[in-house]
Amino acid sequence: MSKRSPMLYPMTGLALTLTLTLVLTACSSVPSAKKYERPVLDVPAAKPNSVLPSNWQAWWQSFQDPVLDAYLTEAIRNNQDVVLATARIAEARATLNQNQVNLYPQIDLNAGLSRTQNSQNSATYNSPAGPYTGNSQLGLSASYEVDFWGKYASANDAARARLLAQTASRGVVLSTLHANVVQAYFAMRALDAQLALAEQVLVTRQESLRLQKRRFEAGVVSQLELRQAESEAASSQATLRQTQQSRSHAESALALLLGRQPADILKPVLARGSDVGALVTRASIPADLPSDLLIRRPDIVSAEQNLIAANADIAQARTAYFPKLSLTAGLGRQSKNLSTLLNPASAFWNMIGNLSQPIFRAGAIDAVMVAANAREQQAVAQYTQTVQSAFRDVHDALSNVDAGRDLTAVTTQRIDALRSTLRLANVRYQAGYAPYLEVLNAQRDLAQAESGLVEIERGQLSAVVSVYKAMGGGWDAAKP
Repeated sequence: MSKRSPMLYPMTGLALTLTLTLVLTACSSVPSAKKYERPVLDVPAAKPNSVLPSNWQAWWQSFQDPVLDAYLTEAIRNNQDVVLATARIAEARATLNQNQVNLYPQIDLNAGLSRTQNSQNSATYNSPAGPYTGNSQLGLSASYEVDFWGKYASANDAARARLLAQTASRGVVLSTLHANVVQAYFAMRALDAQLALAEQVLVTRQESLRLQKRRFEAGVVSQLELRQAESEAASSQATLRQTQQSRSHAESALALLLGRQPADILKPVLARGSDVGALVTRASIPADLPSDLLIRRPDIVSAEQNLIAANADIAQARTAYFPKLSLTAGLGRQSKNLSTLLNPASAFWNMIGNLSQPIFRAGAIDAVMVAANAREQQAVAQYTQTVQSAFRDVHDALSNVDAGRDLTAVTTQRIDALRSTLRLANVRYQAGYAPYLEVLNAQRDLAQAESGLVEIERGQLSAVVSVYKAMGGGWDAAKP
């Protein structure tokens, strides 16, 4: 047995000391990990006595319209945006499961059988054994990386946060779909009311034209008044046709939101429920809305979960600075002949431990850390913008509701006054104190005011829908 050189021990100690010094130096320069904290934003304090209605998650039921309820159920079942969001959740869940696998050892079953013909002219040829050799192997192999620094745990945290973000993103799709379907239904019902008004105005104009023709033939009125009556009748007919076209577009838009087949979108058959006036009287929003409800908004939940994931990515990237310990092991049987594979003498095993520490990567690890920190800053900005947009949505929705109430009251008063004006204009015309143009102007103003009231009521309903959407209604924040 050869003797080990006495200089080998000092050299080995020096190499070990140098290695440990480099490891400790590298570890000491690693940025420290930071625990996630929600960004501090100046938001209004919640009102402690605020209470949500019992049907907050199904807020559209407050309109007490079974047809509308059925449409929401149909849309949720058929809408492709919901299908897409659900598939993304499944993908995020699979990613989480894939990351969790790294926390456990990996074990494989290995089996091999080889047969080789060796060259008889080679220097290693063994004539007694012959040119043919074989080898058989059967065993298990295992590998495991010890997660000292939380590399896989951080990746698991990031994947879990992204799963929750995708679940909340589905909530965004659902709340948007709910609002769009309800508003499309209200638009269709408003156009139904507009069409009924247009038909009523046309009947009035045609009856007035018939009377004016009789009076013109009797020499009671001039040709000017006859042409005015004809013009108003033609204008009313054009308005009716335009309203029919708008309602047709509203029906196809609603059919598309419901996820119906192309043939049903081309020729939609849609049931009707409550009229616009009844829907307005049933529309209500909870008083003293608490601002802490904004944490229930799915887009805010999604933005924060993306921020949590970005923070976990930083912790995962940080582990690249530290040593990595990998363990591998093998156990099985190996033999040159298949008949002796199970012989106890064919048993083998091995166990290997590998420790590696990055020393020089030309700034690659630092670049990964910088990128991870930059993504976190982006996530913070996106979260802040989402919260800011949420408060603006609530402010604008509540403002629109208040304005709609005032406009409805004022327009109702105007309609009452215009009806009196029309009645007096007819009396003055029949008595010969006013021209027929005065009657036409009064009719036109009344028709425009009544049409405007329908549009204001539709806007009022749309504003109520916007309030529920702005406050995260239609999505259960407890599910994630």
